[in-house]
Amino acid sequence: MRRTKVIAAVLCAGMLVPGVAVATPATTAVEHQAESRLLSATVLKQLSRQEVVDYLTGYGLDTSAVHNGVDLYLLTYRTTGVDGRPTTASALAVLPRTRSSSLRTVAWLHGTRVYRGDTGSLSENPDRAASVLFAASGYATVAPDYLGLGTGPGHHPYMTNAPTVTATMDALRATRTLAARAGKRLDSRVLVSGFSQGGQASMVVGRALARSREFDLAGIAGIAGPYDIRGQELPAALDGRLNGVSAVMYLGYAITAWNRAYHLYDSPSEAFRAPYDPDTLFDTNHQEAEVVAALPSTPQELFTDEFLAQLANPTGPLARALAANDTACDWRPSVPVRLYAGTEDRDVVSSNSESCQADLEAHGTRDSKVVNVGPTDHFTTAMTALPQVLTWFNTLR
Repeated sequence: MRRTKVIAAVLCAGMLVPGVAVATPATTAVEHQAESRLLSATVLKQLSRQEVVDYLTGYGLDTSAVHNGVDLYLLTYRTTGVDGRPTTASALAVLPRTRSSSLRTVAWLHGTRVYRGDTGSLSENPDRAASVLFAASGYATVAPDYLGLGTGPGHHPYMTNAPTVTATMDALRATRTLAARAGKRLDSRVLVSGFSQGGQASMVVGRALARSREFDLAGIAGIAGPYDIRGQELPAALDGRLNGVSAVMYLGYAITAWNRAYHLYDSPSEAFRAPYDPDTLFDTNHQEAEVVAALPSTPQELFTDEFLAQLANPTGPLARALAANDTACDWRPSVPVRLYAGTEDRDVVSSNSESCQADLEAHGTRDSKVVNVGPTDHFTTAMTALPQVLTWFNTLR
């Protein structure tokens, strides 16, 4: 279930979405800005309502809210790289087959992917299923691959806030263009949800939407996100509360990504014990199984004593990286926020959600809540929470 086959040709600028009459209204300034983002849209799948039910049943998801068929697209769009230069990125967009000319919008933000081909735009996985679930309930759904994953060039800036926001906002603009070509208008109010890395990203993207003059934030539903890296996730990774393999992969990925942006070390040997070289492994071209097989089972085996001390008490460049990227909940949303967590999660400890809610309340947020989905592990938390998120989104009008 890691791959999918593209079944139709690229839709270049000016071409029509198959099977849909496209209106040609006058282009507004906002639409012109969006038009500059979308480069191509490739049809991945076209599913009837019954095919959607069968598809989601295969993932064990509740299909009672499925109302329509969907069309899935691989989008390629213009965005900005970490260095500020123009680049491209990809995303999965799923449009519902409805008569309505106006569609509410969901942004779905995926969890940790070390291999570029494991995103929802390129493979069959729960991220694609989540996007189909929302769209089959009537929402236009966009799931950005982020920079350096999917078909985008370069490295992925893992757990780095600014490029996550930029890639997501530009994916929303590209999806708006796609919808317009199908004669649809996307509601400017965006509901945001995501899992794991995407749970944390949902808070970061939500803040950007709340400050945007182009979009409006309608609600945030984070699932098992590492919202408090320094206060909760890092200590859990170092003291054994996290699964060892997961701790090694997350920390190795984050440190190599932050080194590219914040120059944490001059040589990998300053941070990593021989023979490990995560800088080479985390290039988005290695399969996850390859990465896991090439790494040890605990952070203590991966990092030097000196760097372990840095992780326990960050200073210098590492402290600056955390100051820039460990701020997911340091703001005041004016919309409802729900944080879904499982008590047996050993990838992202549930105390992250409690810490996030406390931060939100300290900033004056009036409607935030931690939703305990039960004694579930990391991935079961996601699949348990997804139908609950959809039900909650349906109450937000």
